[in-house]
Amino acid sequence: MIYSTTETIPGKEITEILGVVTGNVVQSKHIGRDIMASLKSIIGGEIRGYTEMLTEARDIAVQRLIENANQKGADAVVGIRFTTSAIMDGSCELMVFGTAVKLRTNA
Repeated sequence: MIYSTTETIPGKEITEILGVVTGNVVQSKHIGRDIMASLKSIIGGEIRGYTEMLTEARDIAVQRLIENANQKGADAVVGIRFTTSAIMDGSCELMVFGTAVKLRTNA
């Protein structure tokens, strides 16, 4: 599955728009990560536990986007965007969305 933040795919022609597709995950904090984050806030620097948590959440959301696009019979998803929002104290949602399309390869 091709997916891109651009509105087009080089060398491909969009022949049909199949609609909006999404993928999301709600991720909560982990007590171990919170302890390390508290310590890091004292000395400064990257909080790798949170970076890893958000990377994992992004990967899950993208996989769900691809599954949703496959269900629609898409060849690609264009114009993808990521967004986050707080759900409740200690958890957030990471969502990815875009437009599922059919492609024709230019000869």
